[in-house]
Amino acid sequence: MTSPASSLRAVVFDWAGTIIDFGSCAPMGAFVKLFRQFDIAITIEDARGPMGVAKWDHIKALGSLPHVAAQWAERHGKPFADADVDRLYEIFTPMNAAIVADFADFIPGAVEVVDAVRARGLKIGSTTGYNRPIMDIVTPIAAAGGYVPDNLVCAGDLAAGRPSPLMMYRSFADLGVWPPSTVVKVDDTGVGIEEGVHAGTWTVGLAVSGNAVGLPLADWQALDPDRQQALRAAATARLKASGAHYVIDSVADLLPVLDDIEARLAQGLGP
Repeated sequence: MTSPASSLRAVVFDWAGTIIDFGSCAPMGAFVKLFRQFDIAITIEDARGPMGVAKWDHIKALGSLPHVAAQWAERHGKPFADADVDRLYEIFTPMNAAIVADFADFIPGAVEVVDAVRARGLKIGSTTGYNRPIMDIVTPIAAAGGYVPDNLVCAGDLAAGRPSPLMMYRSFADLGVWPPSTVVKVDDTGVGIEEGVHAGTWTVGLAVSGNAVGLPLADWQALDPDRQQALRAAATARLKASGAHYVIDSVADLLPVLDDIEARLAQGLGP
């Protein structure tokens, strides 16, 4: 009988910046607009910082930034607290849900690669920093375009989200796969990579298509090659620092990586 660790069994994909929404742009304007409603100024760069974590945690992280916390204390007469996070989160979810469909286009090559992964006999898992109400909008759009993963674990489903491994553990159970060395996590954020590392899986970071570069496809394509390479190199370094075993531009480049991982597993090597 074949050893459980001798070949891959599943690939678990993130959503925004990985399968859909080149540049992971959907939440950015929503975060800026959210804080503006409370007379607080944050930048798109601020908003991108905690990307990948659950959105409640994301709002708390933004409110904890020194320049944001100072604004909050000045405008509202008290420090930013968890009760404020709760209030902002209640506003954010419908705000993000209202625009997420506008950013649900597939990243080029995503559906084709997923189909090729399935053709290899692998399960397709998914985890996300989005909550269920937002994914209730996204998943039918993705399904209509041909993407229906074998499971979905959302922020808020479990006691802790990224960078903890709990969503990956749920994916193992949902998909019926083990050990972790037979699973690959594909993600565009540092905390998403850490989610895979903490779960013991192989990890593949996406440098160009997601939050690390943070540009829509047309804006990326309009850059000159030197600027593209500078952004790619910086994004690659950040993802490697989070523990990525491999870093590629986008999910379209995944198949050769899977070949390499399969070869390593055949040699008895793990993540």
